Amino acid sequence: MFCIVLTFSYLCRTNSNHFAMGIIIGIDVGISTTKIVGLKEGKPTAPIRITAADPITSLYGAFGKYLHDNNINLNDVEHVMLTGVGTGYVKNDVYGVKTSRCDEFIADALGARYESHIDHAIVVSMGTGTSFVMCQGDNIRHIGGIGIGGGTLQGLSRLMLNTSDIKTVSALAMQGDISHINLSIGDISAQPLPGLPMEATASIFARAQNDASREDIACGIISLVMQSIGSAAVLAAQGTGCHDMVLIGNLSLLPQCKDIFPALERLYNVRFHIPKYSSFCTAIGAALAYRIDS
Repeated sequence: MFCIVLTFSYLCRTNSNHFAMGIIIGIDVGISTTKIVGLKEGKPTAPIRITAADPITSLYGAFGKYLHDNNINLNDVEHVMLTGVGTGYVKNDVYGVKTSRCDEFIADALGARYESHIDHAIVVSMGTGTSFVMCQGDNIRHIGGIGIGGGTLQGLSRLMLNTSDIKTVSALAMQGDISHINLSIGDISAQPLPGLPMEATASIFARAQNDASREDIACGIISLVMQSIGSAAVLAAQGTGCHDMVLIGNLSLLPQCKDIFPALERLYNVRFHIPKYSSFCTAIGAALAYRIDS
């Protein structure tokens, strides 16, 4: 989907002694959902997310709630770092606190690197679509992406299940049977093919019938999105010598990840990692991107 390759070289100070005494606030501003985290003494604390009708309401709501919930005074905030597609709607400093912006790909990589403790990896940011960012120490490169992600999952679910609520779709999928939807190698071959086990997927949705249950359809939709993302990440890694993929974004929280990505690991001999705060990595990365003037 992306044909332009951008190269970044970015230094991030990870020693807590290099951070300002005040709190650095990292905010990932989406169109309707904002994620916020505070960086205190170099360590992220108390991440939260807020959903609202528009980016400005979401941003200021998240900021106010974060200060309130963590008993932080506005004077304690040293700097605010913004990233995400919603930053274009923010024209001024947030609540009068000095505010800067961080490129989203840089934020993805810095947050994923910090949370996973892996210096050489492809960061797979699963948002509305999916981007791939190569992180090699302090060298960060956006290497591409695909138009498949949470937006795809919601859109197909809206058409096929009459809901776009991802939690509802995930719960339905937990009761589904993927063998009723996908065609496996074992369905088309009496013997394993070279490098392909019998349980590997031969074709997504190829076995779907007109009377497929909602549970099976939900299972198929999530399988389509996750397998497509995982396979695309592996293809993006070809020729790079990288075998580690760090999954970030809200989709990384789906329980189906625990089954789908390990199967892809076995198939492609790679490793998929999901950090503890995988859905907040971009906000964490934005906070980490702040550099104190010498």
